[in-house]
Amino acid sequence: MDAARTSARRAAAAAVAAVAALACVLAALVAAGADGASKLRPVSGPLKVAVGIADQKSWIFGDARLHELGLRYARRSVPWDALRFRDQRRELDAWMDGVRMIGAEPLITLAQSKRRPDRPYRAPGVREVERQFRRFLDRYPDVKTYSTWNEANMCGAGLCQRPDLVAGYYRAMRRSCPDCQVLAADLLDLPNMVGWVRAFRRHAGVEPRLWGLHNYIDANRGETARTAALLREVRGEVWLTEVGGIVARRTGSRIKLPQGKAHAARATQFIFDRIARLDARITRIYFYHWRSSTRRDSWDSAFIAADGGRRPSLRVLQRALRNMRADL
Repeated sequence: MDAARTSARRAAAAAVAAVAALACVLAALVAAGADGASKLRPVSGPLKVAVGIADQKSWIFGDARLHELGLRYARRSVPWDALRFRDQRRELDAWMDGVRMIGAEPLITLAQSKRRPDRPYRAPGVREVERQFRRFLDRYPDVKTYSTWNEANMCGAGLCQRPDLVAGYYRAMRRSCPDCQVLAADLLDLPNMVGWVRAFRRHAGVEPRLWGLHNYIDANRGETARTAALLREVRGEVWLTEVGGIVARRTGSRIKLPQGKAHAARATQFIFDRIARLDARITRIYFYHWRSSTRRDSWDSAFIAADGGRRPSLRVLQRALRNMRADL
């Protein structure tokens, strides 16, 4: 009986030890998961973010007012197959010439094709994108900064359900240009953003160093939650590759946002005062865009009106740039 009791006690002790060990393992996993989430590092001192302009039009670079800002970065969204078509090649060449004229560094974001809009959308395969990307590298050897796909988590562009495919583009672009800076994707601050990012990383098999964000919802609602959610989710830098205060929006979107000239100025100030200070990993801001084309643009967040008039948001931008340079 004593031997039996001793054996039972030993078995019970072993079970307790096993449970304790399992508890330690689970606690370690929980702690690792908590540590895996990036902690925000707010900017409390002088703001040191690089500022650029995002605009599709080549002729804006002839505006002396843009030259006076001294911006050193410019961004454009380009159809992934643009170099297959003469008119698009000429358009992109003219834009590149304009960027060089102001001494800026171009960022090119690949986007869906403009051709055959009557057909159901078909996302290109990885080999197709890689082949066309190499044509970009050959035609513009001085361009070393790219983003994999424009607003990749927006349903309607054909890829909100295909983070695996965008991850394939990303791997192919990094493989084709090891010395390029390649952003994982340009994202919209929509409810599916964080889930999309997690799926992308799972398929990419790496932790990207650079991400792009178009946080129009946060900027125009005076909020920071969506931008902060992405910053907590990823470890790399986050570039605001498109953002701006909305003057007019005629897209038919069900997402309601404030608009107007005065609102756009307030939103621009909010971007500098609150959003850019959320985390030191926000290192670039590309404002969209410089000048509106017509009085009835479907999207207008421009600093300059179609008639050439300056808007209040331009004064906000000029003041912010002066303040940042004074702090250097």
